[in-house]
Amino acid sequence: MSSDASTLLAAPTAPHDASEQAEPWAMGHLPSHARLWIATIVGLVADLWTKAWAFQRYDADDSVELIRNLCSLRLSLNPGALFGIGAGLAPIFVGASVLALMFVLYLFANSGAKRWSMHIALGCVLAGALGNLYDRTTQTAYVAYLPDRGRIVGTLISETHNAITLGDFPTGANPRTYPRPPADGKSGLQPVVRDFIQIEAKIGNVALWPWIFNIADALLVVGVGVLLVHFWRDHKDAQTAPQT
Repeated sequence: MSSDASTLLAAPTAPHDASEQAEPWAMGHLPSHARLWIATIVGLVADLWTKAWAFQRYDADDSVELIRNLCSLRLSLNPGALFGIGAGLAPIFVGASVLALMFVLYLFANSGAKRWSMHIALGCVLAGALGNLYDRTTQTAYVAYLPDRGRIVGTLISETHNAITLGDFPTGANPRTYPRPPADGKSGLQPVVRDFIQIEAKIGNVALWPWIFNIADALLVVGVGVLLVHFWRDHKDAQTAPQT
């Protein structure tokens, strides 16, 4: 091998993008951590405080207009996931939440320090996942599936062979008696998530958002939306990058 060839092989390869190579990783960058954890803490405190406030201040039958023709407060207990899907599958949702938290931290660790909007979005997702995970591991209500009434959720006051009495969650106030639900294994004490925000806006007679939700759900939707924009931009930049 000639000395010229040996010199070429020994020389370091110049980076394609020096500025990109110089950008530090978020994991070792203090401002990046500040963005992530401040967004997480603020979002989590807002979610847990508003849930506790709403369920301590209002009764299950209350409907309070927050913004005229747009948004109201109405209490709801969700034994399922987003949109009430999967009632009774709380252990699966807890496991999925833990995996989601790990994935969020993985994305943060592998992001650049300059991607501040991505770090805030990850903090929103982290806060939303932790807020609903807290409910699923600490909040329990009696869920009854009645053939003529559908799903009824509340605090169990008493039960007999023919009837059950449920009160408002979590105080047990305003007790109401219902026929005992069928013994099909669907009814019983289950983990629940506290929801209280209802969108009243409609297009004609169609509700824009028919589901009742909480701050954690809103943080998840916003955070995931911003992350999708980031992923789309990264994919677009990868497709337009010059091939070497």
